[in-house]
Amino acid sequence: MTAEAGLPDMLRDLPTWTPDPVELADLELLLSGVYRPLPGFLGAFDTAMVIAGGRLSDGTPWPVPVTLTVPKDLTAHERVVLQDPEGVPLAVLTVTEAWQDPTTQGWRLAGPLEPLRAPAHGPFHRLRRRPDEIEPVEGPVLAVATREPLHRRALGQIRQVAERLGARVLVLPLLSGVHDESLVRAVLAVRRELPDGAQVVPVPLPVRPASGDRAQDATTPARDSGRDASRDGSRDAGRDAGRDGGRDAGHDDERDILLRAQVAAAYGATHLLASTEVEGTAIPVVVPEPWAFDADVEVWRPVARIAPDHVQAELTAEQLGDLLDRGEPIPDWFTPPAVAAELAVARPPKHERGLTVFFTGLSGSGKSTVARGLSDAIVERGGRTVTLLDGDVVRRLLSAGLTFSRGDRDLNIRRIGFVAAEITRHGGIAVCAPIAPYAATRAEVRRMVEAAGDFVLVHVSTPLEECERRDRKGLYAKARAGLIPEFTGVSDPYEEPADADLTLDTSKLTPDEAVARVVDLLTAGGWLRPE
Repeated sequence: MTAEAGLPDMLRDLPTWTPDPVELADLELLLSGVYRPLPGFLGAFDTAMVIAGGRLSDGTPWPVPVTLTVPKDLTAHERVVLQDPEGVPLAVLTVTEAWQDPTTQGWRLAGPLEPLRAPAHGPFHRLRRRPDEIEPVEGPVLAVATREPLHRRALGQIRQVAERLGARVLVLPLLSGVHDESLVRAVLAVRRELPDGAQVVPVPLPVRPASGDRAQDATTPARDSGRDASRDGSRDAGRDAGRDGGRDAGHDDERDILLRAQVAAAYGATHLLASTEVEGTAIPVVVPEPWAFDADVEVWRPVARIAPDHVQAELTAEQLGDLLDRGEPIPDWFTPPAVAAELAVARPPKHERGLTVFFTGLSGSGKSTVARGLSDAIVERGGRTVTLLDGDVVRRLLSAGLTFSRGDRDLNIRRIGFVAAEITRHGGIAVCAPIAPYAATRAEVRRMVEAAGDFVLVHVSTPLEECERRDRKGLYAKARAGLIPEFTGVSDPYEEPADADLTLDTSKLTPDEAVARVVDLLTAGGWLRPE
């Protein structure tokens, strides 16, 4: 794809590429100077040096690899226009190195960046600032770089440390791309409880995958690695406001703290509040003394000032998540009511939360029959809105004109995933029933949906022989005769899911029995109320 009109003539014929969310955040921080002294994305040697020892090849300390993954065909170009997901050109990358990651085999581009325009920001854009837009202040500045709302314990610790240092407070909500507005609202809701003059500046800094966990190739999404945590429905990927409400910076790895310190320093901070001391940070890390709730006088204070039998610890992440999942109130002693309200927005109770039930299986496996039965059963119960996205119906409408090539089949599944994610985002239940033969594409759909709500995968594992025996449409016969190329189960593989929440074999179950098993799973998970 070439660059869009609106660019200088010399750039219009350049290829374009849209980086993934982490890379887009890196791009913004590179262009704004937050990542100074980096001029652009790193090459192979610098990346290896950073991973091995936390330093660039010239010896400059740097905590994390900042790289750009692209399709192989882009490695032949000398310049590439980088754009946002809406196709707005943001920068031109002058390629100084094209290299293949030895771990993932994915292709990367390195080189300096030429800014074209600032990224577009949505809600709270007035708070977003580049470092050069922050007015310098005299004296110490204490940075609080957080992915979570500030609960009463953290607020007390911030006030105590700021007073001890005589410091102004700079809160940097770290935006992950999921429920960012809720996090910022939660921070602003407690602004009056922060020291006078505290400033709030949101910064795009998503949670980074571990080294080597980036996508294998820009056109092949990596398999989902967080499956086990979400099998019981307790995991809400990216939903930091609810999932990690009892966690603090001490639980983040050292490299993340090093990166937070680098970002805080770029914004003029002289100290970073964290719960773990780390050597080599760009600015000193300040570790507050432990605080707890004094159950005797019902106030938060340093643990050293509380009688041992009156120490009440903060809610754990699991306890907080359980309260939110059940829709129960968050206690006032733990967090201010305004923060509790934002937690509930970010993580609604499970019986109100958006959900996608994604059926996958061979043609003729019975997945459409079970999906329709599930949709009917949910409607009969009432209380939830449900949308059925059946494979054949989607093919006629949403994906009309697509072929059955692997690329078009993947595109069909991505379209289903996008629609399902939007339904889920708005609190509905999406029931999907495509073949979805490829694990990587299913994992991509899971990531899309889990950014908005919950995802349940049902594998309809009816054996091929039974599917072929049913063959009401004669598709298998045509495939065996060579009339249908790349037919799943015959001339193209079906990658059985290793991460299914439920497996159904409709050669051993009646449709009603299969539907009942899915309903039981959703009821046990809390998404449907018991009858």
